[in-house]
Amino acid sequence: MKYFPFIILFSVVFSTFSQEKFSKEISFINDNDLYTSTFRDRYYTDGLFLSYRYLSNNKKDNLDKKILEWRIGHEMYTPYRAAVENISQHDRPFAGYLYGSFNVNSIYKNNQNLSTSIQVGVLGPASYAEELQDLIHNIYGFKKAVGWKHQIKSAFALNINIEYIKHLAKSNSNYFDLSWVNAGKIGTIYNTISSGFYGRIGFKPLQKLANSIAFNTSINNTNTNYVREVESFIYIKPMLRYAFYDATIQGSFLNKSSDVTKELVPLVFDIELGLRFTANRFNFGYSFHYNTNKSKGLRYNNGNKYGTIIINYLLR
Repeated sequence: MKYFPFIILFSVVFSTFSQEKFSKEISFINDNDLYTSTFRDRYYTDGLFLSYRYLSNNKKDNLDKKILEWRIGHEMYTPYRAAVENISQHDRPFAGYLYGSFNVNSIYKNNQNLSTSIQVGVLGPASYAEELQDLIHNIYGFKKAVGWKHQIKSAFALNINIEYIKHLAKSNSNYFDLSWVNAGKIGTIYNTISSGFYGRIGFKPLQKLANSIAFNTSINNTNTNYVREVESFIYIKPMLRYAFYDATIQGSFLNKSSDVTKELVPLVFDIELGLRFTANRFNFGYSFHYNTNKSKGLRYNNGNKYGTIIINYLLR
């Protein structure tokens, strides 16, 4: 936290004002526990997400915007440490999940947002999670990950995800606001429901739900009533999640031959703390995540921590 004032200074100095409109955006997101500790390498250990989003020209009268998004995503999970070969010490299965998705984000004029997506991909060795972790460990000089031969077995992945966000309140000065966030997932990988809040504290007046990097809605064209604005804020996002099924822990019901599976902890608390800001055509973010245990029998039963880096770039 000693670097936090410098982060704030950077976000203010390099957040330049622009009245231009950009109708497309590419996004790179990387989750990794290395972003919170160089000694921690366990459980949800890495996520890579590359997205391309753009405005749809077909929208209803009650919509401010409709944004379409294509994404490639990869998620990686390991036991309490990656260099554990003895199957009896696997307190959580090795697992990899690779998918492509298409998302429709409908932003309504009454400060509500409904996002629906479909993911198609693969769970297991065909996700190349072992090869990716070997590459990461070689770059950082870590021990080679072993035990992947016992990872969750291959299975087809199909998931439908829905997220609903409703703006609740803001301060008179517009430097603080609060939104209600709800999400659901159903499919062959995750079946979960979750609910919580998204609170922002701005270093500048906050942008509406329909035009903010917080909700990936800051792209515009000649048909929208917004222009891109400078943004700089910190946020907190606490969520409660109930899981009915998680194939990365329990193994897929489409392939029940996995060597290691574990019992699910249904109720999980997640909290995310972060900073977001714009800089010319870019917007950046860093967030810290903590969640309580997702499965039973973990060697480290005080939850899991990881960090997220976000880099987005606007296109005409």
